[in-house]
Amino acid sequence: MAFPKNSFILVFLLICSLSWNAWAKVEMTMDESVEVYLGDLADIPCQYVFSEQPRAVMIQWFVRIPGSSSRERIYYGDNTQQIVDDGTDFTGRITVSDIGDQEGVLLTIQDVQLTDEREFFCQVNGMAAGNGEGKTHLRVFDPPEASVIEGVHTGISVTNELPSRIASCEARNSFPKPNITWYRDSSPLTPTHGQINVVTLVTRESSGFYTVQSELQYKVAKEDKDALFSCEVSYYVPEGVRTAKSKVINITVHFPTTIIELWKESPQGLVKEGDTVELRCQGDGNPPPPFTFNREQEQETALEASDDTLVLREVTRGDSGVYQCRALDLDTYEQVTGDMQLTVHYLDPAVVVPKDSEILLKGESLTATCNALSSLETTTVWLKNGQEVGKGHMLFLQDATYDTAGEYVCEVTVSSLSGLHTSGSVHIIVQGAPQMKDADREVEMDEGTGKWVNLSCEAHAHPLTTISWTVTGSQSWREVLTRATEHSTISVVSIKVTSDITAFCNATNDIGTETKSFSIRAIPMVTSTAPYSPAEGNGVIIVVIILCILLLAILGSVLYFLHKKGKIPCGRSGKQEITKENPNKDDIVMEMKTNTKTEDAGLLKGVNGDKNGPSDQ
Repeated sequence: MAFPKNSFILVFLLICSLSWNAWAKVEMTMDESVEVYLGDLADIPCQYVFSEQPRAVMIQWFVRIPGSSSRERIYYGDNTQQIVDDGTDFTGRITVSDIGDQEGVLLTIQDVQLTDEREFFCQVNGMAAGNGEGKTHLRVFDPPEASVIEGVHTGISVTNELPSRIASCEARNSFPKPNITWYRDSSPLTPTHGQINVVTLVTRESSGFYTVQSELQYKVAKEDKDALFSCEVSYYVPEGVRTAKSKVINITVHFPTTIIELWKESPQGLVKEGDTVELRCQGDGNPPPPFTFNREQEQETALEASDDTLVLREVTRGDSGVYQCRALDLDTYEQVTGDMQLTVHYLDPAVVVPKDSEILLKGESLTATCNALSSLETTTVWLKNGQEVGKGHMLFLQDATYDTAGEYVCEVTVSSLSGLHTSGSVHIIVQGAPQMKDADREVEMDEGTGKWVNLSCEAHAHPLTTISWTVTGSQSWREVLTRATEHSTISVVSIKVTSDITAFCNATNDIGTETKSFSIRAIPMVTSTAPYSPAEGNGVIIVVIILCILLLAILGSVLYFLHKKGKIPCGRSGKQEITKENPNKDDIVMEMKTNTKTEDAGLLKGVNGDKNGPSDQ
């Protein structure tokens, strides 16, 4: 410790001041503590009031040595000098100044360090005026780094008897020591015997900072599978206490399966024969246990499946029944079962009675039936040539005619299950004698002599008919067409009309005959000349006159054009003659020939393109 040169005088003054302590007083005022962030500047004020005016004031600053009750002086000052002691942790970093208009001094510490957190003592000595001492605790703060939380990566079973390690949380490089609180969702967790344990490890680094590690041990339940865990770090700052929350984590909770659900994944809706059915199984345990599938009536036989899915391909009605899904929990060794009823719907082929074909005589009746066995309600319709002719599984054919013949198709469908349908058919044949349209009425017609006439005849019957013709009144006739279908025969003959004709169409089969007659009356052909019509003659004359006028107009235009160009000669010699020396350009003298025919001929010849004039010919 360094002492001033006049130390003896100071010692003397101190002894004198002690003798006056009984009468002199000094009131000291100092803050209990001063709080500052690491690295900032700290101001510690020391105020004093003497009961009587001192002749001189001596001020000293001391600091407590860490881990000891001893003190170390860091500053001395009086009316004549100010000294910062050498060799201390504050050498070069402190200054002492007066406090404005008040009695007192201000200790300023620059670049505050963690080791500066101590008690600072201010001693004031006014000699005979008295002396006093005060202290202030300097508190240094530095917030921690962002907290780091890490959850366990393996699953935690609810069957564990003791709390299991859930997660760890760490707050590094803080001063003073921070605290860590655990949360489940938004609720803080308090250590509870047998349920919640919190293990905390505090480390003081060589730098003086604190690192706090906290481990949460928790007895999980099934409800914790969706819970979110987090930690909150609370730390001190000059303004008070601050908190910082970590990110949230979710843990994997293992719990046994207690319920199994089995359902049909596809197809949607009802199942019919031929479908591919997919059954899915799911339990409420975690992790999912291995599943086995079987039919209720065949519990000892496991069906081949893939994990939680059973696929049944091209099912039949025999695949209907109760299916089961079983799971064995490996922790409790308890077996849990889920089941469902599978119904495969079907529609058998339609059975039509009579089968294939049926022969009816004209006038007879028939009742046809169509039935198809199905697990669902069906709808039946009868069609002929694509047109609906009946509904229901029975078809009534009354008083059969040739129009009744044909193929009848019954279609059976299931309205509640699309794609489930079947059909059958019956072929109806109607037998009877030939039948022709309007056979009882003779066909009459008039036709000109010499022309050819086509007569047609169509007969319906089964068995097929043979058509023959009988023609009287003409030797010139021939059959030009004959065609037979399943129920009818058509024949067409061409007859030349030479006189009145009678023709008979005869249709015959094994059952009977029918005849249709035709009567043709021959009309003589008359050739006549149309009489002259005065109106038509007048029209022709008018047209001729108009054409002549048009030709004359064209001819005059051509002649005038040639005259202007000097292409037409004048006078008897065929040349143009000028009677004046200087004639007016508008006075032209022409000499006309008396031989009109010759002149006209010459003009016409020139018009037709002859380059030589009349005199050159």
